[in-house]
Amino acid sequence: MKYRLHTLLLLLTVMVVQNVKAQDLFDVFGKDTVKTKNYTYATFKTTRLVNGQSIENVSKGTLLFIISHHFGPVNSGSYNFFGLDQSTIRIGLEYGLFDRLCFGIGRSSYEKTFDGFLKYKLIRQSTGYKAMPLSVSLFTSMDINSLKWQDPTRTNFFSSRLSYVYQILVARKFNNNLSLQLTPTMVHKNLVSGLTDKNDSYALGVGGRYKLTERVSVNAENFFLLNQPATAGNVNSLSIGVDIETGGHVFQLHFTNSQPMFERGFITETVGRWNKGFIYFGFNITRVFTVVKHKNPIK
Repeated sequence: MKYRLHTLLLLLTVMVVQNVKAQDLFDVFGKDTVKTKNYTYATFKTTRLVNGQSIENVSKGTLLFIISHHFGPVNSGSYNFFGLDQSTIRIGLEYGLFDRLCFGIGRSSYEKTFDGFLKYKLIRQSTGYKAMPLSVSLFTSMDINSLKWQDPTRTNFFSSRLSYVYQILVARKFNNNLSLQLTPTMVHKNLVSGLTDKNDSYALGVGGRYKLTERVSVNAENFFLLNQPATAGNVNSLSIGVDIETGGHVFQLHFTNSQPMFERGFITETVGRWNKGFIYFGFNITRVFTVVKHKNPIK
């Protein structure tokens, strides 16, 4: 009898334990003890703040097609229709390999440049359990200047065409309307044009977005050059624009003093000055395509 009682108690215990495991912890222990984490979404509308990268990634299995266009400088006069007769373009593709990792490729008419990049979302802003006040992404790119050699008779190396960019993107969405981002940047050029030019250039990008409506926002960014000599003639890249979301498209209209639209170009090779009228009107148009459907959200 005692043996049968012990056996019965053991079976009841196993049944209770299995039942507890099968139930959701929320139902067993109550709402107050569940450790939830809520991630921040849509810090910016798309992967570009203006010219520069934003903290946003395309999600896994998603392809983003982007066309970037800068007209000529406004001070080119009425003969060139204040720059509208001229153009510099970049066409690019971005694809989400994983929830946190995406890559992109592009081709620019500026110096006939090909570029490719990787962007990894290291930390996501969140509230609740183990809240995180910031989002942090790592970005690296390489570009290839494919112009013909200025002097084809000398020994030229393919490596001289290459430049590299390394960035840390740090952003915070303060509320539904305001988001800010800091972008410490290093640009390395294998070949520079002058003796006083530096192979390694450092810059700090500062930018932000303010929503006017659910589909319209004002964006701005400024990249401050930190170690280029004044004799180089380059100035800080300053851009101001408006984002307009229309379903699957995002239109970004902006004014900038930068002609190129890839990182090495607009960060270290901007020569136009706003007070001299070297202002380029431009736009980015993005379209998103779902290549592979998946159900798991970004973690």
